[in-house]
Amino acid sequence: MLDYRVRVYRRYPDKRMRQVVVYLQPTGSDRVRQTTFSLERTRHEFDAVCLWEQPTTFFLQYPGLLPFATLSQTTDPEVTLRSVAQTINQISDPITQANLTAASAILAGIRLEDEVVYHVLRKDIMQESTVYRSIQEEAEARAKASMQREIAVNLLRQGVTINIIASATGLWIEEVQQLQQQITESP
Repeated sequence: MLDYRVRVYRRYPDKRMRQVVVYLQPTGSDRVRQTTFSLERTRHEFDAVCLWEQPTTFFLQYPGLLPFATLSQTTDPEVTLRSVAQTINQISDPITQANLTAASAILAGIRLEDEVVYHVLRKDIMQESTVYRSIQEEAEARAKASMQREIAVNLLRQGVTINIIASATGLWIEEVQQLQQQITESP
């Protein structure tokens, strides 16, 4: 945080900044109460907010804070998520609605089971969100890369040449060589 603050100061010396660490879920760590960083003769101050200690009503008042409501001081996160969903449904802009739904689903997943989240929040709206699509595309890319490596390993074990494997899987030759080395080194 200190590094970020100094970088901003160098570029915008007159820019005022208040730094805040936001803790999403309860922890036993003493760090949640830490609001300073000291190193030799350097001291940096910041604020710390523990969402689980904040009143739920605060988050329900502002559209941008709706995704954090289920992590607040609520006794029933599912009921809170239903309130969030009702408020989001009243927003007229479909893009804002989709993005808030996706963000709310992601954060609600910290406290609630996926089935509950998908039941309360409309999955069809969530899927229109750029955030949701980005996460989905990233997951698909990881799955594709994993499958490519798995196929390459199987082909290596069958004695297929590196060039053919690279061509067939779309992996770089160097990646296939690394996989071959891992196979050779593993027991």
